[in-house]
Amino acid sequence: MKFDRYAIYFTPQGSLAEAGAAWLGWDLARGRTVAHPDVAGLDVAALTETPRKYGLHATIKPPFVLAEGASADGLQAAFEVLCTRLAPVTLDGVALTPLGRFLALTPEGDTAALNAMAAEVVRGLDMFRAPPTEADLARRRQANLTPAQEANLIQWGYPYVMDAFRFHITLTSKLPKADLPQVTAALDPYITPHLPQPFVLSSLTLVGQAKDGMFHEVHRAALSG
Repeated sequence: MKFDRYAIYFTPQGSLAEAGAAWLGWDLARGRTVAHPDVAGLDVAALTETPRKYGLHATIKPPFVLAEGASADGLQAAFEVLCTRLAPVTLDGVALTPLGRFLALTPEGDTAALNAMAAEVVRGLDMFRAPPTEADLARRRQANLTPAQEANLIQWGYPYVMDAFRFHITLTSKLPKADLPQVTAALDPYITPHLPQPFVLSSLTLVGQAKDGMFHEVHRAALSG
């Protein structure tokens, strides 16, 4: 399958992966739709419309178009080598929290090792990333970027990397603020039983975005450094 863009994700495995795929309605590992669960009468399909195409994930290196002269095979080979140099990361856990107007799983405890690993991935594979277009830059700048985020956009093609990186696994589209407590209360008993403690990132996943916008797993590599 040919892909328009590539990214490096952390993608959970086990029961969290299964529950998350059903919640979002898309299993990126298998590249197929999944029936939504019945969760406390929520309209799960509507709540998850925006994050569905990405699958259950945390972005490590944001989606990018391959640079001129770069190949998907070359990217995968470099990704595999990079993962042999990176050590697994252990978090105390992750918890369901609001991030602005959407709900996500966010880290508990110290994230220094996680942030350093993410920065190394952004840096280590950047030669495969085509520069952003003027349209891309203009779209990103609509978010009123800080000077540091603007510098990241210019250097790395995305504002929220390096010191601006915040690990999160998105579970909903943007919600009305008044709905956040209700959706949190309904989602919590569905997702929290699947959250391991400690929460270990032992692999990363190279993913590709197909013509229809959906992301698919291309290759999972263990962190073995």
